[in-house]
Amino acid sequence: MRMTLFCALALAALSVLGQAADKGGVSMDEVLNNAKWLGHDGFLFSAAGKTVVVDPFKVENGQIADVILVTHEHFDHCSPDDIAKFSGKDTVIVTDADSAKKLSGNVKVVAPGDTVTANGVKVTAVPAYNTDKLFHPKDKGWLGFVFTLSGVSIYHAGDTDLIPEMADINADIALLPVSGTYVMTAEEAVQAAKRIKPRVAVPMHYGSIVGDEKDAETFKQALEGEMRVKVFK
Repeated sequence: MRMTLFCALALAALSVLGQAADKGGVSMDEVLNNAKWLGHDGFLFSAAGKTVVVDPFKVENGQIADVILVTHEHFDHCSPDDIAKFSGKDTVIVTDADSAKKLSGNVKVVAPGDTVTANGVKVTAVPAYNTDKLFHPKDKGWLGFVFTLSGVSIYHAGDTDLIPEMADINADIALLPVSGTYVMTAEEAVQAAKRIKPRVAVPMHYGSIVGDEKDAETFKQALEGEMRVKVFK
């Protein structure tokens, strides 16, 4: 009887672990643990032998990336000097048409709705724009990205407000701007997170041009008990 109960419990535990792995639980933690916030909107993700960098800005040292994603042409997102620190002969840069004019190397131009595979990394370009300000007009076609590493989907929202298209985003990890002024406020970013329903929400776009750690903490506290939030230091 005890042996039967033990076997049943063991099988149940293995089933739970298997389901977690299928959903990317273990892989997602690995991706998060290997991720680096580069400051402002910049991130580096490494998993499954691939490295993806998004919007590096004011970075002292870089490492060669397989893919660099650039959301739009503003200097704090499309910084050729910083992008060069992560670029090698095989690096693919995925960006919008405006940013591409400022960059050299292997550059793929995309628009919202496009999906490309760059060095084995699937990348989908999604809309990013302001709804009540003029800094990031929708007609510019500037970008957010959803990309996949080790089976984990990551959404980098770019410089954006809370927009209807976020309801169509399917991502395990969502990187959302929280500083206001040029992008969503922390309170609006909370609404975005609830709309997207990622497994982990990450605040960004603070600590450099505008915003500070208080914005990140406001975001985290508002989502406490609803979803996991990781604040990078």
